[in-house]
Amino acid sequence: MRPRLVATFTVLIVLVVAALAVPLGLAYAAHRANRLLLDRRADATRFAELADRAAREGDRSSLVPEVTRYAELYGAAVRIRDRDGRLLAEAGRMDVDDTAATRVALSGRTTEDLPALGPFGPRAVLIAEPAGRDAQLSGAVLLLAPTGRARRDIGLVWAALALGAFAVLACSTLAARVLARWILRPVTDLDRTTGEIAGGRLDARVDPGVGPAELRRLTSRFNAMADAVSAAMERQRAFVADASHELRTPLTVLSLRLENLLPHLDAAGTREHEEAMAEIDRLAALVEAMLTLARVESGAAVRDVDATAELRPRLAGWREVFAAKGLTLAAELPESLLVHAVPDAVARVADTALDNAHKFVPSGGTVTVTLEGTPEGAVLRVADDGPGLSGDGLADAASRFWRSPDHANVPGSGLGLAIAAELAGASGGTLRLLPGSPSGLVVELRLPA
Repeated sequence: MRPRLVATFTVLIVLVVAALAVPLGLAYAAHRANRLLLDRRADATRFAELADRAAREGDRSSLVPEVTRYAELYGAAVRIRDRDGRLLAEAGRMDVDDTAATRVALSGRTTEDLPALGPFGPRAVLIAEPAGRDAQLSGAVLLLAPTGRARRDIGLVWAALALGAFAVLACSTLAARVLARWILRPVTDLDRTTGEIAGGRLDARVDPGVGPAELRRLTSRFNAMADAVSAAMERQRAFVADASHELRTPLTVLSLRLENLLPHLDAAGTREHEEAMAEIDRLAALVEAMLTLARVESGAAVRDVDATAELRPRLAGWREVFAAKGLTLAAELPESLLVHAVPDAVARVADTALDNAHKFVPSGGTVTVTLEGTPEGAVLRVADDGPGLSGDGLADAASRFWRSPDHANVPGSGLGLAIAAELAGASGGTLRLLPGSPSGLVVELRLPA
């Protein structure tokens, strides 16, 4: 939008400057042409008086030297004719057709206007002046005057006008850029701030003290709206975190009391007791997952961490679990790889992916964990050869409390991948679920360097 505003302002400035400079330049050219006409017509009038005196006295001895000296001095051409059109005297090179001008002068009229002058022409102008007194015409004087000096003056004035116009245009364009930047700065700040808020920085705000009054009001209202939304989300997070934290104690007490009841139950009640304990464990896992999600959403410090150092101990623990189920866990890790992420985020995402693979990959399957550096940062992939997910499942699996219809009876809270996605976003990265080849699921985490 800024280039369009600058272009609009510049076009308007160009039109204004042209509307001022062009008429001024043309007016000066007309003024300089009138000065040339007046000066040369005065000379032509003097020659007309001399020609009339020579015609009445029959003596041209004073006329010819005057005409010759004038032509040599000014580089002009002078031609004098009698009232019958015959040539009486001539000096200089008259290289134009003077028939029409002679007819005008012999009719008693003088040259009133000159053609428009400019820096590049015309090089000479023809001025006609009748000779004689009252209605008694004795001849005509034709003066071909050079326009070099007049054209030079016009060129200098036009050049000065052009330089001034360019200077005004440059200053005005700079002012237009500053004005456009001032007008659009609140919009630019709004765009940047909305991007930061969408990226998780809920405390980002716009400076309400810049720009036009209307946009300042808009930024103030935007900040108020962001404060209200941030406060509502913070209250929601605090409620989830507090509720999850407070539920842990009664769940623990309930679990202990159920365990204390076990010695007093008969064989029929033992199975019900085991099912109740399983539900308690599932509820405790759900509360713990909700508490973890609330902590991740509340924000965590991001810093440079060694992803390899985080993964190695986790993979060592998972190998025993996978071996007990008959699964193969392969890993390809570099010696060390620094990433910019929330501490322990890489290990948590790997734990979530490995936990899902342990649940859904049948015995004999293989799970491969790879970590590699890229020009943009690092990529962690956890790939398995299990049943995988359908297209809709790949899109929805990272949603909260989502469970696949085919695995509804598998233990879990439905928050594992949602927490992993939040950790990826908090670290400035992305989490994607991709189909494996030829089957299975690939959990891909991309993090900045």
